[in-house]
Formats: sequence, structure tokens, C-alpha cells
Amino acid sequence: MHRLTPYVPGEQRADKNIVKLNTNENPYPPSERVLAAVANVEGQALRRYPTPESDALREAIGAYHDVPADHVFVGNGSDEILALSFQAFFRGRGAVQFPVPSYSFYPVYCGLYEVEARSLALDDDFCLALDGFKVSGDAQAGGIIFPNPNAPTGRAVALDAIEALARQHAGVVLVDEAYADFGAESAIALCRRCPNVMVSRTFSKGRSLAGLRLGYAIANPELIDGLRRVKNSFNSYPVDVLAEAAGIASLKDEDAYRDAVARIIATRTGFSQALEARGYSVLQSAANFVFARPPEGNAADLAGRLAEAGILVRHWSTPGIDEWLRISIGTDEDMQRLLSAIDSVSSI
Repeated sequence: MHRLTPYVPGEQRADKNIVKLNTNENPYPPSERVLAAVANVEGQALRRYPTPESDALREAIGAYHDVPADHVFVGNGSDEILALSFQAFFRGRGAVQFPVPSYSFYPVYCGLYEVEARSLALDDDFCLALDGFKVSGDAQAGGIIFPNPNAPTGRAVALDAIEALARQHAGVVLVDEAYADFGAESAIALCRRCPNVMVSRTFSKGRSLAGLRLGYAIANPELIDGLRRVKNSFNSYPVDVLAEAAGIASLKDEDAYRDAVARIIATRTGFSQALEARGYSVLQSAANFVFARPPEGNAADLAGRLAEAGILVRHWSTPGIDEWLRISIGTDEDMQRLLSAIDSVSSI
């Protein structure tokens, strides 16, 4: 276990004056309807254990995405679903393939569950070419996992490319849609046409519920049963009643959800243009963050100076992306404060 390299999350600070643009949280709170649903949970519900399979939430998710409830699995955050997937579908089989750079939890899970990792480098423009994955007609072949849009780059791949991959590769193809709310085309429709496709999603980003750790997967019932079997074999704790109430209310408050997503996309566009006007290279993003390179490539130094000014952005020292910053999209006021700080530190 000492050989494991754990996942390192973005820095967290308790200071309320910090502009926190390093963990891709939604800058807007949940809607009043969601808050009311949580507040209205009765004490009798809190003294009892939650329903083992979160039936009401699964039904609500299924209705929202127009899939049967037996195609839905609910978990304590999408990361739990990813971990269960590595155990259920990847462990004991061939190598699991994923892009690099990408979500840094994938290699962590490979180390934890003793799964061989095989990485696929992004193109020079940070695009993911799915035809670079090694495919197999063997259903017991290793799996493929990738975020769409990718993190930390924010680039998305087209649905037809995902379907072509799934039809060529018989192993499980897991599409991690943590950021899909902000511009990527969802692969949920493929789950009925391609029995090896699983989609994982979260309520943390587009629906402002990161504090409740609520996620779900959509796939054919056989894959859903695999997740359920693994979960109930070692960690039978279901989603809690507060999270379930909030999730159901969020799905029923489409206007509030769409409004928040639209505001974030509009801010992302304006902020990207403002960075480009300052000489930054900015990748086209389909997520609630942008990936940007300062004119001089001094990303590490800039991140440190911004932190001193009370603004947190994300920087990795990984070769190939060490000159880039991932910047979460906050409110218009947050982004203006960041731009002012960039102008200030750049003039030193």
C-alpha cells in the first residue's frame, strides 16, 4: 500500500474572501426548490436508514433521461461509481485504457485495484482521438474510460466517434460525463444501442450539489447489476435521504438548472476572450473551466502570485501541461477580480 500514489484534490481554504477557481464547483447555489426539499425532510426520515437502492431517485433520473429505472445506478458521488466500475469491469482483465492528460484518479484506481494502465496521449492540440485506443472483439478485454469533455483540457469528442469506438471494442467503454452539462453531447442514448457503454454523471457541477456527493450511472441492466453487486459486497451505504431529496428536486427544477448553466457558459465565453486579448492561449472548452497558457508560459509562477492575492487556480507540474492553468468559471465578479489580479501581477 505504501507504493500507492493517492489522488491530490485542489487546495481548499476556509477563508471566505478567497476566490476559489481551482475545483470546478458551480459558483451559484442550488435553487430555492432544492433548498426547500432538503429543509422539508422530516425527522422520521432521518432516524431511519435510507432505502437501499434509492428507488425514488432512480425513478426520477430514469424519467429525466427517458431510460428505465433498471438502467440507473445511484452512488455517493461519481467518483464512487468510477471506483466500483474499476472493481466490477476492469480488475482481473486486460489493461484499462485512458487518455493522458486526463482525470488523475484513473491511474490511482489502477494502482489501488492492481489493474494494468495503458495511456493514450492527446494530440498536439490537446484533442482526444478515440481511434487511438486499442480495440478488441473479446468481451473480456480490458476497458476504456475517458471524460467527455476531458479534464483538465475541456475539449469534447463527438457522439458518433464514441459510438464507433463502442461498436469496435467489446470491453466496457465508460464515458465520464462529470462536465457534460456545459457543452458536450451526452452518450446516454448509446446505452440502449451499445450494451458495453456506461455513462457516469454527477450532481456536483451543473446542479450545484457538490457538498452532498451525489452521482449516478446509466447503462444496460447487466452492467448496473455489476455495480450493485460490488457495492453491496463491501460498502452497502446508500445515498442519504437529504441527498436524495435534493437530487429529485433538482431534476424537477429544470429552469433553475438551465439558467445556471447558461450563465456559466456566457461567463466562460467572455472570460476566454478577455484572456486571449491579453495574449493567452485558451483551448475551446465544453466544461465549466478553461485551460489557458500565459503568454510567457510561466503558469507555476502566476498561480503562486494569484494565490498570494487570494485567488486559487489549478496548476500541475506534469510535463506537457506545466505551462497551462485550469481555471474554473465563477461569477462575472469572480472572473473580473481574477483578470484584475492578472493585470496587476503581470505588471510587476
